[in-house]
Amino acid sequence: MGKHVAHIVWDWNGTLFHDIDAVISATNAAFAEIGLEPITLERYRELYRVPVPEFYRRLMGRLPTTAEWEHMDEIFHRHYRDHAPRCGLAEGVEGLLADWQGAGGTQSILSMHGHEELVPLVRGFGIEPRFVRVQGRTGPSGGGKSEHMSRHVAGLDGISPRRTVIIGDAVDDALAAAHVGAYAVLYTGGSHSRASLAEAGVPVVDSLADAVAEARLLVG
Repeated sequence: MGKHVAHIVWDWNGTLFHDIDAVISATNAAFAEIGLEPITLERYRELYRVPVPEFYRRLMGRLPTTAEWEHMDEIFHRHYRDHAPRCGLAEGVEGLLADWQGAGGTQSILSMHGHEELVPLVRGFGIEPRFVRVQGRTGPSGGGKSEHMSRHVAGLDGISPRRTVIIGDAVDDALAAAHVGAYAVLYTGGSHSRASLAEAGVPVVDSLADAVAEARLLVG
């Protein structure tokens, strides 16, 4: 690959994979088990932050202890696995991926979804061949994406960060992009409100088609 190739690093949860309903259902199921009141989608998007214990601090008025966090994380993921099979790709994903690849661009996935679960999920939608790399989280959940992004981009042979756009649904995606010297476009269909995404100072869009259009403008 030449140094002028344009590349998109896609987030998975809340971006390519439209799972926000599963996230809210799992969150409220977990809340019920630990005595917290249920949360609406709007409130979730207003409060959500990475690292995830900070989100719980906003809800509880304090950071959870290590034991509390591990318990809540286990409950959430158990309920999420029950709900996620009913979710699908975001609107128009297959066509957008095909068009970007057909125009000569490359693309990859970097997700904080566990790697061993992510790969078969992507494969099951029949889109894995569109990506030069599919990478999920290894190690504990709940942290930020920046260091993972550094390793991900370093493994993209011949692709310059300055020709790379990260598309995701969280402010943390913009922070990870800045960490590696790449561009970012943030999408409102996932975990954050438009107002909170706007704080990142990067383009914010309401559809993935608009996200790809912004990516084309950014990398020329």
